[in-house]
Amino acid sequence: MTPETFVSVDVETSGPTPGQYSLLSIGACLVDDPARTFYLELNPLSDAATPEAMRVHSLDLERLKREGLAPPEAMARFEAWVRAEVPDGTLPVFVGFNAAFDWMFVADYFQRFLGRNPFGHTALDIKSYFMGMTGGAWSDTTKRALARRYPDHPSLTHNALQDALDQAALFRRMRSKRRIQS
Repeated sequence: MTPETFVSVDVETSGPTPGQYSLLSIGACLVDDPARTFYLELNPLSDAATPEAMRVHSLDLERLKREGLAPPEAMARFEAWVRAEVPDGTLPVFVGFNAAFDWMFVADYFQRFLGRNPFGHTALDIKSYFMGMTGGAWSDTTKRALARRYPDHPSLTHNALQDALDQAALFRRMRSKRRIQS
């Protein structure tokens, strides 16, 4: 079996789907070595944005047009970080809290701007992991429900790096608890 390196990834976007909306920031860390981090902000592809998305993270599209990285450069930097941080011979596994959302933007941007994805097709969803671990329902995986189970776990800040760090800590706790139960 190929050893795996779990990479916690969080994104902030201008709306609910890639293709129509832009990836605005990416935060990442190694789950088992969270001091190894990555963060960048991207130029938006367009002015398309939903008010809900923009309220969540408070990133400014005009500032990102001036200061963000062009998507091809941003994705090349993220790929270089993944390749530098994940040891040779191990499989990088994308880990997200509601990975379906974050994954679709990251996978789309990697394919669209680089024609490849260092994660391949490996995305692990923390919410699904929790369901499998506990036998619980999807409704047991909300941030509110998990906060009751893990009361010292911080709530989302909607800063992509801080959220990646926080979800990595949550995933480490779940994995640790799972190993104890096994």
